Amino acid sequence: MDIKQKVGQRIRQLRKELKLSQEALALKAEVDRTYVTDVENGRRNVSLEILERLIKALNVSVTDFFNSKEFKK
Repeated sequence: MDIKQKVGQRIRQLRKELKLSQEALALKAEVDRTYVTDVENGRRNVSLEILERLIKALNVSVTDFFNSKEFKK
């Protein structure tokens, strides 16, 4: 699994924990819904700025975002 897939998997996990739709997350992060879909499916090489917006929209710190099993393999 490459880093894009790991990031996407983590975003999907946190989004579902918050019971947010992709559209709701996209609105909070000020990105297009299709962008969120592509990121979650590992098809986008997300920029650091967009990643930061998504992480903030998910109400977690950068440390907590990367402190998960996806990034410890």
